[in-house]
Amino acid sequence: MASVVTISSPESVNPGFVQPLPASPELSVPASREAPTRLEVRMGRAASVGAGINWLTLSVMAAFHLGALAALFFFTWQRLTVMLVLYVVAINIGIGMCYHRLLTHRGYQVPKWLEYIMATCATLSLEGGPMFWVSTHRVHHQHSDQEGDPHTPREGGWWAHTGWMIWGNALHAQTEMLNRYSPDLAKDRFHVWLSKYHWIPLTASGIALFGAGWLVGGPKSAVGMLLWGVFMRVTLGLHATWLVNSATHMWGSRRFETRDGSRNNWWVALVSGGEGWHNNHHAHPVSARHGLAWYEVDPNYYGIWLLSKLGLASKIKLAKYDRADPKPAGL
Repeated sequence: MASVVTISSPESVNPGFVQPLPASPELSVPASREAPTRLEVRMGRAASVGAGINWLTLSVMAAFHLGALAALFFFTWQRLTVMLVLYVVAINIGIGMCYHRLLTHRGYQVPKWLEYIMATCATLSLEGGPMFWVSTHRVHHQHSDQEGDPHTPREGGWWAHTGWMIWGNALHAQTEMLNRYSPDLAKDRFHVWLSKYHWIPLTASGIALFGAGWLVGGPKSAVGMLLWGVFMRVTLGLHATWLVNSATHMWGSRRFETRDGSRNNWWVALVSGGEGWHNNHHAHPVSARHGLAWYEVDPNYYGIWLLSKLGLASKIKLAKYDRADPKPAGL
Protein backbone atom coordinates (compact mmCIF):
# COMPACT_ATOMS: atom_id res chain seq x y z
CA MET A 1 0.00 0.00 0.00
CA ALA A 2 3.02 2.22 0.01
CA SER A 3 6.52 2.06 -1.32
CA VAL A 4 9.56 2.44 0.92
CA VAL A 5 12.76 4.22 -0.05
CA THR A 6 15.87 4.88 1.99
CA ILE A 7 17.13 8.43 2.29
CA SER A 8 20.48 9.48 3.67
CA SER A 9 19.64 12.93 4.96
CA PRO A 10 17.19 13.44 7.83
CA GLU A 11 16.62 16.99 6.64
CA SER A 12 14.91 15.71 3.50
CA VAL A 13 11.84 14.73 5.49
CA ASN A 14 9.71 17.22 7.35
CA PRO A 15 9.63 15.90 10.93
CA GLY A 16 6.40 17.75 11.63
CA PHE A 17 4.16 14.94 10.47
CA VAL A 18 1.00 16.67 11.67
CA GLN A 19 0.45 20.40 11.67
CA PRO A 20 -0.23 21.89 14.05
CA LEU A 21 0.74 19.45 16.78
CA PRO A 22 1.73 20.76 20.19
CA ALA A 23 5.32 20.07 21.13
CA SER A 24 5.45 16.95 23.24
CA PRO A 25 8.13 14.51 24.34
CA GLU A 26 5.76 11.74 23.24
CA LEU A 27 6.16 12.76 19.61
CA SER A 28 9.94 12.66 19.42
CA VAL A 29 11.89 9.58 18.39
CA PRO A 30 14.26 8.36 21.11
CA ALA A 31 17.83 8.22 19.83
CA SER A 32 18.11 4.60 20.92
CA ARG A 33 15.26 3.61 18.57
CA GLU A 34 16.49 5.37 15.44
CA ALA A 35 17.72 3.19 12.62
CA PRO A 36 21.22 3.72 11.21
CA THR A 37 19.62 5.05 8.04
CA ARG A 38 16.43 7.06 7.99
CA LEU A 39 13.58 5.28 6.24
CA GLU A 40 10.77 7.29 4.77
CA VAL A 41 7.50 5.74 3.72
CA ARG A 42 6.78 7.13 0.28
CA MET A 43 3.08 7.09 -0.54
CA GLY A 44 0.96 8.28 -3.41
CA ARG A 45 0.30 7.05 -6.92
CA ALA A 46 3.78 7.71 -8.30
CA ALA A 47 5.43 5.72 -5.53
CA SER A 48 2.94 2.84 -5.41
CA VAL A 49 1.87 1.98 -8.95
CA GLY A 50 5.35 0.88 -9.94
CA ALA A 51 5.22 -1.87 -7.32
CA GLY A 52 2.19 -3.36 -9.05
CA ILE A 53 -1.10 -4.64 -7.72
CA ASN A 54 -1.12 -6.08 -4.22
CA TRP A 55 -2.99 -9.26 -5.03
CA LEU A 56 -3.48 -10.28 -1.41
CA THR A 57 -5.18 -6.98 -0.56
CA LEU A 58 -7.23 -7.07 -3.76
CA SER A 59 -8.36 -10.65 -3.05
CA VAL A 60 -9.41 -9.81 0.51
CA MET A 61 -11.32 -6.72 -0.63
CA ALA A 62 -13.06 -8.68 -3.38
CA ALA A 63 -14.02 -11.43 -0.94
CA PHE A 64 -15.55 -8.98 1.51
CA HIS A 65 -17.55 -7.24 -1.22
CA LEU A 66 -18.86 -10.60 -2.47
CA GLY A 67 -19.76 -11.50 1.11
CA ALA A 68 -21.65 -8.21 1.45
CA LEU A 69 -23.66 -9.01 -1.67
CA ALA A 70 -24.40 -12.50 -0.37
CA ALA A 71 -25.61 -11.00 2.93
CA LEU A 72 -28.59 -9.47 1.09
CA PHE A 73 -30.03 -13.00 0.75
CA PHE A 74 -29.78 -13.60 4.50
CA PHE A 75 -31.50 -10.46 5.80
CA THR A 76 -33.27 -10.35 9.15
CA TRP A 77 -33.86 -7.40 11.45
CA GLN A 78 -31.82 -9.11 14.11
CA ARG A 79 -28.77 -9.37 11.84
CA LEU A 80 -29.19 -5.76 10.72
CA THR A 81 -29.23 -4.67 14.36
CA VAL A 82 -26.07 -6.64 15.12
CA MET A 83 -24.40 -5.05 12.10
CA LEU A 84 -25.35 -1.51 13.15
CA VAL A 85 -24.12 -2.00 16.72
CA LEU A 86 -20.79 -3.40 15.55
CA TYR A 87 -20.55 -0.64 12.93
CA VAL A 88 -20.70 1.98 15.69
CA VAL A 89 -18.13 0.05 17.72
CA ALA A 90 -15.69 -0.28 14.82
CA ILE A 91 -16.16 2.93 12.83
CA ASN A 92 -17.29 5.48 15.41
CA ILE A 93 -15.56 4.34 18.60
CA GLY A 94 -12.67 2.59 16.87
CA ILE A 95 -11.72 4.61 13.79
CA GLY A 96 -13.18 8.08 14.41
CA MET A 97 -12.79 8.47 18.16
CA CYS A 98 -9.65 6.36 18.66
CA TYR A 99 -7.43 5.94 15.59
CA HIS A 100 -8.18 9.42 14.28
CA ARG A 101 -8.94 11.92 17.01
CA LEU A 102 -7.13 10.19 19.89
CA LEU A 103 -4.08 8.38 18.49
CA THR A 104 -3.31 10.38 15.34
CA HIS A 105 -3.95 13.94 16.53
CA ARG A 106 -3.98 13.55 20.32
CA GLY A 107 -7.08 15.73 20.55
CA TYR A 108 -7.90 14.32 24.00
CA GLN A 109 -6.70 11.75 26.50
CA VAL A 110 -8.24 8.64 28.05
CA PRO A 111 -6.86 6.04 30.48
CA LYS A 112 -4.54 3.54 28.81
CA TRP A 113 -6.87 0.61 29.43
CA LEU A 114 -9.65 2.43 27.58
CA GLU A 115 -7.29 3.49 24.78
CA TYR A 116 -6.37 -0.14 24.25
CA ILE A 117 -10.00 -1.26 24.18
CA MET A 118 -10.90 1.46 21.66
CA ALA A 119 -7.90 0.58 19.47
CA THR A 120 -8.97 -3.06 19.50
CA CYS A 121 -12.44 -1.96 18.41
CA ALA A 122 -10.83 -0.15 15.47
CA THR A 123 -9.20 -3.34 14.20
CA LEU A 124 -12.70 -4.74 13.65
CA SER A 125 -12.94 -2.36 10.66
CA LEU A 126 -10.28 -4.19 8.58
CA GLU A 127 -8.36 -0.91 8.27
CA GLY A 128 -5.14 -2.21 9.76
CA GLY A 129 -3.42 -1.76 13.08
CA PRO A 130 -2.89 1.53 14.90
CA MET A 131 0.65 2.21 13.65
CA PHE A 132 -0.31 1.73 10.00
CA TRP A 133 -3.48 3.81 10.23
CA VAL A 134 -1.94 6.62 12.25
CA SER A 135 1.21 6.79 10.11
CA THR A 136 -0.79 6.87 6.88
CA HIS A 137 -3.02 9.65 8.14
CA ARG A 138 -0.10 11.71 9.41
CA VAL A 139 1.54 11.40 5.98
CA HIS A 140 -1.75 12.56 4.47
CA HIS A 141 -1.69 15.70 6.60
CA GLN A 142 1.97 16.34 5.85
CA HIS A 143 1.48 16.12 2.07
CA SER A 144 -2.24 16.82 1.77
CA ASP A 145 -3.22 16.98 -1.92
CA GLN A 146 0.44 17.13 -2.90
CA GLU A 147 2.87 14.51 -4.18
CA GLY A 148 3.29 11.92 -1.45
CA ASP A 149 -0.29 12.11 -0.21
CA PRO A 150 -1.45 8.48 -0.02
CA HIS A 151 -4.92 9.18 -1.36
CA THR A 152 -5.41 12.57 -2.97
CA PRO A 153 -8.17 12.76 -5.62
CA ARG A 154 -5.84 14.98 -7.63
CA GLU A 155 -4.42 11.64 -8.76
CA GLY A 156 -7.91 10.40 -9.57
CA GLY A 157 -11.15 9.99 -7.65
CA TRP A 158 -11.01 6.20 -7.92
CA TRP A 159 -7.41 6.23 -6.73
CA ALA A 160 -8.33 8.30 -3.65
CA HIS A 161 -11.27 6.07 -2.82
CA THR A 162 -9.95 2.56 -3.42
CA GLY A 163 -6.97 2.40 -5.75
CA TRP A 164 -4.38 3.49 -3.21
CA MET A 165 -5.23 0.44 -1.10
CA ILE A 166 -4.60 -2.19 -3.76
CA TRP A 167 -1.35 -0.94 -5.30
CA GLY A 168 2.10 -1.12 -3.76
CA ASN A 169 3.65 -2.90 -0.79
CA ALA A 170 1.50 -3.66 2.25
CA LEU A 171 2.90 -2.08 5.42
CA HIS A 172 0.34 -3.23 7.96
CA ALA A 173 2.75 -5.28 10.07
CA GLN A 174 6.02 -3.52 9.22
CA THR A 175 6.25 -1.55 12.42
CA GLU A 176 9.91 -0.59 11.97
CA MET A 177 9.06 1.19 8.71
CA LEU A 178 6.22 3.05 10.42
CA ASN A 179 8.25 4.28 13.41
CA ARG A 180 9.16 7.36 11.37
CA TYR A 181 5.59 8.64 11.56
CA SER A 182 4.28 7.07 14.75
CA PRO A 183 7.16 7.12 17.25
CA ASP A 184 4.70 7.68 20.09
CA LEU A 185 2.96 4.38 19.31
CA ALA A 186 6.26 2.59 18.69
CA LYS A 187 7.06 3.07 22.38
CA ASP A 188 3.88 1.27 23.43
CA ARG A 189 4.17 -2.52 23.43
CA PHE A 190 0.43 -3.07 23.10
CA HIS A 191 0.11 -0.86 20.00
CA VAL A 192 3.15 -2.54 18.44
CA TRP A 193 1.62 -5.96 19.11
CA LEU A 194 -1.80 -4.91 17.83
CA SER A 195 -0.22 -3.46 14.70
CA LYS A 196 1.35 -6.82 13.91
CA TYR A 197 -1.69 -8.92 14.80
CA HIS A 198 -4.54 -6.58 13.94
CA TRP A 199 -6.41 -9.42 12.20
CA ILE A 200 -6.96 -11.39 15.42
CA PRO A 201 -9.91 -9.37 16.90
CA LEU A 202 -11.80 -9.39 13.58
CA THR A 203 -11.24 -13.12 13.14
CA ALA A 204 -12.33 -13.79 16.71
CA SER A 205 -15.47 -11.68 16.23
CA GLY A 206 -16.34 -13.66 13.09
CA ILE A 207 -15.99 -16.96 14.95
CA ALA A 208 -18.11 -15.64 17.82
CA LEU A 209 -20.84 -14.40 15.48
CA PHE A 210 -20.89 -17.68 13.58
CA GLY A 211 -21.14 -19.62 16.83
CA ALA A 212 -23.88 -17.38 18.23
CA GLY A 213 -25.87 -17.65 15.02
CA TRP A 214 -25.58 -21.45 15.08
CA LEU A 215 -26.83 -21.61 18.66
CA VAL A 216 -29.79 -19.37 17.83
CA GLY A 217 -30.92 -20.92 14.56
CA GLY A 218 -28.56 -23.49 13.12
CA PRO A 219 -26.21 -23.32 10.11
CA LYS A 220 -28.23 -20.85 8.02
CA SER A 221 -28.45 -18.45 10.93
CA ALA A 222 -24.70 -18.85 11.54
CA VAL A 223 -23.86 -17.95 7.95
CA GLY A 224 -26.27 -15.02 7.97
CA MET A 225 -24.87 -13.62 11.21
CA LEU A 226 -21.33 -13.88 9.84
CA LEU A 227 -22.23 -12.22 6.54
CA TRP A 228 -24.01 -9.30 8.20
CA GLY A 229 -21.87 -8.90 11.30
CA VAL A 230 -18.56 -9.09 9.44
CA PHE A 231 -18.73 -8.92 5.64
CA MET A 232 -21.53 -6.38 5.17
CA ARG A 233 -20.43 -4.27 8.14
CA VAL A 234 -16.76 -4.17 7.15
CA THR A 235 -17.55 -3.36 3.52
CA LEU A 236 -19.85 -0.45 4.41
CA GLY A 237 -17.36 0.81 6.99
CA LEU A 238 -14.49 0.73 4.50
CA HIS A 239 -16.44 2.80 2.00
CA ALA A 240 -17.47 5.28 4.70
CA THR A 241 -13.81 5.81 5.59
CA TRP A 242 -12.71 5.90 1.96
CA LEU A 243 -15.31 8.60 1.25
CA VAL A 244 -13.48 10.83 3.72
CA ASN A 245 -10.35 10.32 1.61
CA SER A 246 -12.04 10.93 -1.72
CA ALA A 247 -15.37 12.77 -1.54
CA THR A 248 -14.36 15.31 1.11
CA HIS A 249 -11.50 16.45 -1.11
CA MET A 250 -13.80 16.74 -4.13
CA TRP A 251 -17.29 17.93 -3.14
CA GLY A 252 -18.64 20.24 -0.47
CA SER A 253 -18.09 23.67 1.03
CA ARG A 254 -14.95 25.35 2.33
CA ARG A 255 -15.15 27.46 5.49
CA PHE A 256 -11.35 27.75 5.77
CA GLU A 257 -8.78 28.56 3.09
CA THR A 258 -6.47 25.63 3.77
CA ARG A 259 -3.52 24.67 1.58
CA ASP A 260 -5.32 21.56 0.33
CA GLY A 261 -8.66 20.84 -1.29
CA SER A 262 -10.45 19.63 1.85
CA ARG A 263 -14.18 20.29 2.03
CA ASN A 264 -17.07 19.92 4.44
CA ASN A 265 -19.47 17.29 3.19
CA TRP A 266 -22.66 16.61 5.16
CA TRP A 267 -23.51 13.21 3.72
CA VAL A 268 -20.02 11.86 4.34
CA ALA A 269 -20.30 13.19 7.90
CA LEU A 270 -23.58 11.29 8.20
CA VAL A 271 -22.08 7.87 7.41
CA SER A 272 -18.74 8.42 9.16
CA GLY A 273 -19.86 9.90 12.48
CA GLY A 274 -18.77 13.47 11.74
CA GLU A 275 -15.52 12.84 9.85
CA GLY A 276 -17.03 14.53 6.79
CA TRP A 277 -16.47 18.00 8.24
CA HIS A 278 -13.07 17.63 6.67
CA ASN A 279 -12.24 21.24 5.87
CA ASN A 280 -12.84 22.09 9.52
CA HIS A 281 -10.52 19.23 10.45
CA HIS A 282 -7.70 20.22 8.11
CA ALA A 283 -7.88 23.78 9.38
CA HIS A 284 -7.79 22.63 13.02
CA PRO A 285 -6.38 19.07 12.96
CA VAL A 286 -5.81 18.76 16.70
CA SER A 287 -9.40 19.69 17.57
CA ALA A 288 -11.40 16.78 18.97
CA ARG A 289 -14.55 18.43 17.58
CA HIS A 290 -14.94 18.57 13.79
CA GLY A 291 -18.47 19.93 13.59
CA LEU A 292 -17.92 23.59 14.45
CA ALA A 293 -21.40 24.96 13.72
CA TRP A 294 -24.61 23.94 15.48
CA TYR A 295 -25.91 22.20 12.36
CA GLU A 296 -22.70 20.20 11.77
CA VAL A 297 -23.67 16.97 13.50
CA ASP A 298 -20.60 15.24 14.94
CA PRO A 299 -21.45 11.95 16.72
CA ASN A 300 -17.79 11.05 17.26
CA TYR A 301 -17.29 14.24 19.26
CA TYR A 302 -20.49 13.55 21.19
CA GLY A 303 -18.92 10.24 22.20
CA ILE A 304 -15.81 12.04 23.41
CA TRP A 305 -18.00 14.52 25.30
CA LEU A 306 -19.85 11.63 26.94
CA LEU A 307 -16.55 10.08 28.01
CA SER A 308 -15.58 13.39 29.60
CA LYS A 309 -18.83 13.48 31.58
CA LEU A 310 -18.05 9.96 32.81
CA GLY A 311 -14.60 11.12 33.90
CA LEU A 312 -12.89 9.02 31.21
CA ALA A 313 -11.71 11.76 28.81
CA SER A 314 -9.58 14.77 29.66
CA LYS A 315 -7.50 17.53 28.08
CA ILE A 316 -9.97 17.82 25.21
CA LYS A 317 -8.72 20.27 22.57
CA LEU A 318 -11.40 22.31 20.79
CA ALA A 319 -10.98 24.62 17.82
CA LYS A 320 -11.38 28.33 18.47
CA TYR A 321 -11.92 30.63 15.53
CA ASP A 322 -13.50 33.92 14.57
CA ARG A 323 -16.75 33.08 12.79
CA ALA A 324 -16.64 36.42 10.98
CA ASP A 325 -13.11 35.79 9.73
CA PRO A 326 -12.34 32.05 9.94
CA LYS A 327 -8.68 31.15 9.58
CA PRO A 328 -6.81 27.85 9.87
CA ALA A 329 -4.83 27.23 13.02
CA GLY A 330 -1.43 28.86 12.98
CA LEU A 331 -2.45 31.81 10.82
